[in-house]
Amino acid sequence: MLNSLLLIGSFGTTEILLIVFVVILLFGAKRIPELFKGMGQGVREFKDATKDEGKTAAPQPPVQPPYQPPYPQNPNAPQPPLG
Repeated sequence: MLNSLLLIGSFGTTEILLIVFVVILLFGAKRIPELFKGMGQGVREFKDATKDEGKTAAPQPPVQPPYQPPYPQNPNAPQPPLG
């Protein structure tokens, strides 16, 4: 079971070269550094956001929604006073 979870260990040199070749064919050699740069920026932003999450102040009390009178079932019935 442990071997089935560690699939990366089953890749050989030929498989890795084939994957790299397919990635270069799909994206082009000029585009690959841009993709990794964008991925690195995304990871950095995620780490910064998770660090900022721990620094937040005490939680704010919940805000009560404004009062909304119930919808009348009979349109001819008198309306209750607001307030």
